[in-house]
Amino acid sequence: MFDSVMNVINNFSIPFIILAFVAFGLYKKVNVYESFTTGAKEGFTTAVNIIPFLVGMLMAIGIFRASGAMELLIKIISPVTSKLGVPSEVIPMALIRPLSGGGAQGMMTDLVTTHGAQSMIGRISAVMMGSTETTFYVLAVYFGSIGVTKQRHAIPVGLLADLAGLTMSIIVVKILF
Repeated sequence: MFDSVMNVINNFSIPFIILAFVAFGLYKKVNVYESFTTGAKEGFTTAVNIIPFLVGMLMAIGIFRASGAMELLIKIISPVTSKLGVPSEVIPMALIRPLSGGGAQGMMTDLVTTHGAQSMIGRISAVMMGSTETTFYVLAVYFGSIGVTKQRHAIPVGLLADLAGLTMSIIVVKILF
C-alpha cells in the first residue's frame, strides 16, 4: 500500500509543482511564458560565463588524478581510515566529491558495479554522494562567474559541511545496515 501511494506521489509531484508555479504566476498576473524565457536566457548566459572556470576546475582534477597524487594521498590516509572502520575503497570518492560531482558520480558507479549496490561500500558511496556537496566546484565556478573575490569563510565552512556529510554517511550506513 505504501509503495503504491509513493509511486502516485512520485508520478504527479513534478507536474503538480510546475502547474502550481504557473497558476501562482497567473494569479499574480505575471506573464509566465515571458518570465520563463527571460530566465532561460539568463541561465544560458550564466552557463556560458562559467565555462572557463569549469574547464579550469576539470583540468586541475584531471592533472591531480593522472599524476598519481590521488593514489599517494589514499595510501597516506588509509591506515587511519581502516582503524576507523572506513572501507579504503570509498576514500577516492570522498576526496574527489568536493572537487567534482561528475568525477564522484563516476567513482560511485564504479564502486557499485564492482562491489554491488547492496554492499557496505556501495551503500556508503551512495549515501555519501547525496550527503555532500562539490564545494570547490561551487566556489570556483559560481563564485568566479559572479565575481566574488573575498570568499572568507566559504571554504572552511563548505569543507566542514562535507566532512560532516561524509562522517554521517558512514555512521548512518553502519547503523542501518
